Amino acid sequence: MSFRGFANPVDPTPAELRAWAYNPDSVMPDMMPPEWDLLVSGDPLVNTLFDLALDPACPARRFALHCLHIYAADAIRTKFKAHPKRRLRRLVEKAEDEGDELLVLWAHNTRMLLAVPDLFDYRDWCEGGLVRQPRRLRAPAALAGPPALPGPRSPRD
Repeated sequence: MSFRGFANPVDPTPAELRAWAYNPDSVMPDMMPPEWDLLVSGDPLVNTLFDLALDPACPARRFALHCLHIYAADAIRTKFKAHPKRRLRRLVEKAEDEGDELLVLWAHNTRMLLAVPDLFDYRDWCEGGLVRQPRRLRAPAALAGPPALPGPRSPRD
C-alpha cells in the first residue's frame, strides 16, 4: 500500500511536511512509518517544525511542538553531537522572542534540561508528555535558574 502525501515517508521534504501539517487527516496515523515523530525531528526539518509550532492555527501544531521536544532532548543528551548547539540556541531564543506561552515554556524547559540533564524523562521529552501535560520544569534548589545557552563562538574558541 502506498503512503499517500509523501514521496518518501521516512524523509519528507519541508514542503511536504508543511502541506501535511495543515491537512493532517489526509494521511491516517496508522499509515505513518513507526516512530515517524523521531524520524522527522532532525536538522533538515527542525526549522519547518518550529514554524508550524509557532502557528496557533496549524492543526498539527502539537505534533510539531512534540518534535521540538525530541530535537532539544536529542541535542542536549548527545552533548550536541546529534544537533548543533548554535541551532538549538537560535530556536530557543526565537521561541522566547516570538513564541506564545507554549513555545516560551518549551524554551524554558530546554534551558532547564541543559542545566540539569537528570531532568530528562523519556516519556516527557520523546513520547509527548510535556506536550500533553505542559508544565514548567524546575531545577533542584541548589541551582539558581536556567543557564543561558552559550553564544556564538569567538574566533579563538
